Amino acid sequence: MAQAREFEKTALVIGILSSLEEERSRLLKLLEEEFGPIRAITPTLDFPFTDYYDTEMGGHPVRYLLLFERLIDPSTLAEIKMRTNEMEKLFSGKGTGRPINIDPGVLSLANFILATCKDRSHRIPLSLGVYGEVTLIYQNKDFQSLPWTYADYASESVKLHLRVFRDTYRNILRTR
Repeated sequence: MAQAREFEKTALVIGILSSLEEERSRLLKLLEEEFGPIRAITPTLDFPFTDYYDTEMGGHPVRYLLLFERLIDPSTLAEIKMRTNEMEKLFSGKGTGRPINIDPGVLSLANFILATCKDRSHRIPLSLGVYGEVTLIYQNKDFQSLPWTYADYASESVKLHLRVFRDTYRNILRTR
Protein backbone atom coordinates (compact mmCIF):
# COMPACT_ATOMS: atom_id res chain seq x y z
CA MET A 1 0.00 0.00 0.00
CA ALA A 2 1.35 3.43 -0.93
CA GLN A 3 1.78 5.92 1.87
CA ALA A 4 0.44 9.44 1.52
CA ARG A 5 3.11 12.11 1.65
CA GLU A 6 3.42 15.82 1.11
CA PHE A 7 3.03 17.07 -2.42
CA GLU A 8 6.14 18.31 -4.14
CA LYS A 9 6.12 22.09 -4.40
CA THR A 10 5.17 23.41 -7.83
CA ALA A 11 5.71 26.62 -9.72
CA LEU A 12 2.87 29.12 -9.73
CA VAL A 13 2.16 30.25 -13.28
CA ILE A 14 -0.55 32.79 -13.94
CA GLY A 15 -1.93 33.41 -17.39
CA ILE A 16 -3.29 36.88 -18.02
CA LEU A 17 -5.80 37.63 -20.76
CA SER A 18 -6.30 41.39 -20.90
CA SER A 19 -7.85 44.12 -22.99
CA LEU A 20 -6.87 46.67 -20.35
CA GLU A 21 -3.13 46.94 -20.89
CA GLU A 22 -2.96 50.40 -19.32
CA GLU A 23 -3.61 48.62 -15.99
CA ARG A 24 -0.76 46.09 -16.39
CA SER A 25 1.57 47.66 -13.82
CA ARG A 26 -1.23 47.90 -11.25
CA LEU A 27 -2.20 44.27 -11.87
CA LEU A 28 1.39 43.03 -11.57
CA LYS A 29 1.81 44.96 -8.32
CA LEU A 30 -1.34 43.37 -6.86
CA LEU A 31 -0.22 39.90 -7.93
CA GLU A 32 3.22 40.38 -6.40
CA GLU A 33 1.70 41.64 -3.15
CA GLU A 34 -0.41 38.49 -2.99
CA PHE A 35 1.92 35.80 -4.37
CA GLY A 36 5.43 37.20 -4.04
CA PRO A 37 7.99 38.29 -6.61
CA ILE A 38 7.49 37.53 -10.28
CA ARG A 39 10.49 35.67 -11.66
CA ALA A 40 9.62 35.89 -15.36
CA ILE A 41 7.05 37.48 -17.66
CA THR A 42 6.54 36.40 -21.24
CA PRO A 43 6.28 38.95 -24.01
CA THR A 44 2.76 39.96 -24.92
CA LEU A 45 1.27 37.26 -27.12
CA ASP A 46 -1.38 37.85 -29.73
CA PHE A 47 -4.69 36.09 -29.08
CA PRO A 48 -6.04 35.12 -32.54
CA PHE A 49 -7.84 31.97 -31.41
CA THR A 50 -11.35 33.29 -30.83
CA ASP A 51 -13.37 36.46 -30.51
CA TYR A 52 -15.33 34.86 -27.65
CA TYR A 53 -13.91 37.29 -25.06
CA ASP A 54 -14.07 40.49 -27.14
CA THR A 55 -17.52 41.64 -25.98
CA GLU A 56 -17.01 40.77 -22.31
CA MET A 57 -13.53 42.30 -22.27
CA GLY A 58 -14.42 45.42 -24.23
CA GLY A 59 -11.90 44.74 -26.98
CA HIS A 60 -9.58 42.12 -28.34
CA PRO A 61 -7.36 40.78 -25.52
CA VAL A 62 -3.71 39.83 -25.42
CA ARG A 63 -2.14 36.99 -23.44
CA TYR A 64 0.96 36.87 -21.27
CA LEU A 65 2.21 34.45 -18.63
CA LEU A 66 3.86 35.05 -15.27
CA LEU A 67 6.18 32.71 -13.39
CA PHE A 68 6.45 33.42 -9.67
CA GLU A 69 9.60 33.11 -7.62
CA ARG A 70 8.18 31.12 -4.70
CA LEU A 71 7.17 27.50 -5.14
CA ILE A 72 3.76 26.58 -3.78
CA ASP A 73 1.88 23.59 -2.45
CA PRO A 74 -0.35 22.54 -5.38
CA SER A 75 -3.20 21.83 -2.97
CA THR A 76 -3.56 25.61 -2.51
CA LEU A 77 -4.62 26.13 -6.15
CA ALA A 78 -8.33 26.55 -5.32
CA GLU A 79 -7.57 29.25 -2.76
CA ILE A 80 -5.34 31.03 -5.27
CA LYS A 81 -8.14 30.92 -7.85
CA MET A 82 -10.55 32.50 -5.37
CA ARG A 83 -8.06 35.31 -4.70
CA THR A 84 -7.50 35.94 -8.41
CA ASN A 85 -11.27 36.01 -8.98
CA GLU A 86 -11.46 38.81 -6.40
CA MET A 87 -8.65 40.66 -8.18
CA GLU A 88 -10.53 40.46 -11.48
CA LYS A 89 -13.43 42.32 -9.84
CA LEU A 90 -11.11 45.24 -9.06
CA PHE A 91 -10.75 45.90 -12.79
CA SER A 92 -14.39 45.46 -13.81
CA GLY A 93 -16.83 48.31 -14.17
CA LYS A 94 -14.80 50.31 -16.67
CA GLY A 95 -17.46 49.91 -19.36
CA THR A 96 -16.89 46.17 -19.76
CA GLY A 97 -17.74 43.02 -17.87
CA ARG A 98 -14.30 41.60 -17.22
CA PRO A 99 -11.40 43.29 -19.03
CA ILE A 100 -8.82 41.17 -17.20
CA ASN A 101 -8.98 37.38 -16.88
CA ILE A 102 -6.51 35.84 -14.43
CA ASP A 103 -5.85 32.10 -14.86
CA PRO A 104 -3.73 30.57 -12.08
CA GLY A 105 -2.08 27.24 -12.62
CA VAL A 106 0.57 24.97 -11.21
CA LEU A 107 3.54 23.79 -13.23
CA SER A 108 5.36 20.60 -12.30
CA LEU A 109 7.86 18.53 -14.23
CA ALA A 110 4.96 16.30 -15.34
CA ASN A 111 2.18 18.72 -16.27
CA PHE A 112 0.53 22.11 -16.23
CA ILE A 113 -2.78 22.30 -14.34
CA LEU A 114 -5.14 25.26 -14.57
CA ALA A 115 -7.79 26.24 -12.04
CA THR A 116 -11.32 26.99 -13.21
CA CYS A 117 -14.77 27.47 -11.72
CA LYS A 118 -16.44 25.77 -14.69
CA ASP A 119 -17.26 22.09 -14.31
CA ARG A 120 -16.72 19.74 -17.25
CA SER A 121 -16.40 15.97 -17.51
CA HIS A 122 -12.59 16.01 -17.44
CA ARG A 123 -12.15 18.41 -14.52
CA ILE A 124 -11.52 17.38 -10.93
CA PRO A 125 -13.18 19.15 -7.99
CA LEU A 126 -10.55 20.71 -5.72
CA SER A 127 -12.45 22.81 -3.15
CA LEU A 128 -14.38 26.07 -2.81
CA GLY A 129 -16.20 25.41 -6.12
CA VAL A 130 -12.90 25.30 -8.02
CA TYR A 131 -11.83 22.55 -10.40
CA GLY A 132 -8.41 21.50 -11.62
CA GLU A 133 -7.78 20.74 -15.26
CA VAL A 134 -4.68 19.00 -16.53
CA THR A 135 -4.18 21.34 -19.46
CA LEU A 136 -0.85 20.05 -20.76
CA ILE A 137 1.24 16.99 -19.96
CA TYR A 138 4.99 16.78 -20.35
CA GLN A 139 5.84 13.68 -22.32
CA ASN A 140 8.47 12.81 -24.94
CA LYS A 141 10.50 15.90 -23.97
CA ASP A 142 7.74 18.39 -24.71
CA PHE A 143 4.33 19.60 -23.63
CA GLN A 144 1.46 17.67 -25.18
CA SER A 145 -2.01 19.07 -25.63
CA LEU A 146 -5.10 17.15 -24.65
CA PRO A 147 -8.48 17.14 -26.43
CA TRP A 148 -9.78 19.87 -24.09
CA THR A 149 -6.69 22.10 -24.03
CA TYR A 150 -7.61 25.69 -24.87
CA ALA A 151 -6.19 26.75 -28.25
CA ASP A 152 -3.90 29.40 -26.77
CA TYR A 153 -2.37 26.96 -24.29
CA ALA A 154 -2.00 24.41 -27.09
CA SER A 155 -0.18 26.95 -29.26
CA GLU A 156 3.52 26.61 -29.90
CA SER A 157 4.17 30.12 -28.56
CA VAL A 158 2.69 29.34 -25.14
CA LYS A 159 4.34 25.91 -25.01
CA LEU A 160 7.69 27.52 -25.81
CA HIS A 161 7.39 29.83 -22.80
CA LEU A 162 6.14 27.04 -20.56
CA ARG A 163 9.19 24.96 -21.54
CA VAL A 164 11.41 27.83 -20.39
CA PHE A 165 9.40 28.12 -17.17
CA ARG A 166 9.71 24.35 -16.67
CA ASP A 167 13.49 24.53 -17.10
CA THR A 168 13.62 27.33 -14.54
CA TYR A 169 11.47 25.29 -12.15
CA ARG A 170 13.69 22.22 -12.64
CA ASN A 171 16.77 24.33 -11.82
CA ILE A 172 15.08 25.63 -8.66
CA LEU A 173 14.37 22.05 -7.57
CA ARG A 174 18.01 21.07 -8.17
CA THR A 175 19.32 23.86 -5.98
CA ARG A 176 16.98 23.17 -3.04
